[in-house]
Amino acid sequence: MAYLPPHKRHPSSSESAPTPNPPPPSLSSSLRSLSLSSPRGRGRGAGGRHSRPSNKIIHAAGCVSRWSPLPPFSPGPEDGDGEEPTLRLEPFPCDPIERKTGAKPLALVASAPGQGSTAAAVTAIAERFLPDLLAAAERAKASYAPNEEELVKLSLVARVGKVLFQSQPNRSPVSLDTLRKAAKSGEYGYKSQLHKSFYTNVPSEYLDDMEQSVVKRMGLEFDSSKKHYHVKVFDKHQSDSTISCKCTVEEDGSLVIHKVEWNQVRHLVEDISCLFKGLDLRLMLCTKRILKTLDSEVENALKSLVSSAVIDPDVKGGLRWPLGKESIGERFSIVGLWHTNYKAYRNETLRLKLRHADRFDHRSSTGEVSNEVTFKLIGMSRRLEDVDPEETSLKEMLESVVHMIWDNALNYKIVS
Repeated sequence: MAYLPPHKRHPSSSESAPTPNPPPPSLSSSLRSLSLSSPRGRGRGAGGRHSRPSNKIIHAAGCVSRWSPLPPFSPGPEDGDGEEPTLRLEPFPCDPIERKTGAKPLALVASAPGQGSTAAAVTAIAERFLPDLLAAAERAKASYAPNEEELVKLSLVARVGKVLFQSQPNRSPVSLDTLRKAAKSGEYGYKSQLHKSFYTNVPSEYLDDMEQSVVKRMGLEFDSSKKHYHVKVFDKHQSDSTISCKCTVEEDGSLVIHKVEWNQVRHLVEDISCLFKGLDLRLMLCTKRILKTLDSEVENALKSLVSSAVIDPDVKGGLRWPLGKESIGERFSIVGLWHTNYKAYRNETLRLKLRHADRFDHRSSTGEVSNEVTFKLIGMSRRLEDVDPEETSLKEMLESVVHMIWDNALNYKIVS
């Protein structure tokens, strides 16, 4: 089925039309509505106690999050009895999901190897993604106003990993038919009940290959190498978000705050199962929210929590706190940690980050170590901030970046 841009989407007689989106609310009202109505944004658990999430994902009002395979599904019977002859679902090793569900998630793979045309893939992705990208950028810019407290800016990124599917309790198991229906729903901008995730942990050998050979082929130059500790703080007065303190280590071994941010807000997420590649692709538009000024109570609390931390490479997340120092009164508390070590490479329009992350969630007492590859489309992000972004130049930039990623970054196959 051909992709329909937002302004040409009309429901068929057999499908109910989606409810029109209201005008974009302010950022603060979006967060409040999430905390009241969406499971992703609730700040309280059962019994009225704060759940204190360490890495809460916030979706803006009107956020589009969808999935599709590439090449797309071939036309099949509408009654769902048909079976895609060249595709199959197979279990994928993923420890974080297996610990939660007790079962391996599923990945969509091609039963037989194939090549496919790079040019055709790049064109298909750009034609599908760009119209919604422009619409999402306009919604994002309309949802916030410049102020002295926050620096808010658009961030367009591409990530590599695997799209994984999970069956939900009391629902039909994931099948090729449910995936076909989910892909069809995405064509029209409808929501589906498909439960998917994008797993970004890649083997260290892949990171080494990216650094030693792929970076040069992509024409990128070394930019920087940095280590950070990210201290995640829950503020009872801002229960719909989490404060992230990006910290560096001074020469005397003390930890100091370099930057303070709120959670990013997602406006558009496009997940693509690249069937003839080893890895899949995610394109995502977010707003980053950097706090420029803090009131004295918040500032003093964050400094106190960070200065109390003890660097310990033997614990998950790399930091620990003396007994009783993980919180300040009933308002502020540590809910999570990241210890990241990355190398960055760039040109004028693209920044590649190869990152090793050691994370710990204080809420669930679980940790995870991962290797991650992220492309920051800095040139496009700047253009999207313009009052009236020029569509032709954005399309050319998008096709250029996707072509580069498609040919160089998706060929590694993760073996179970």
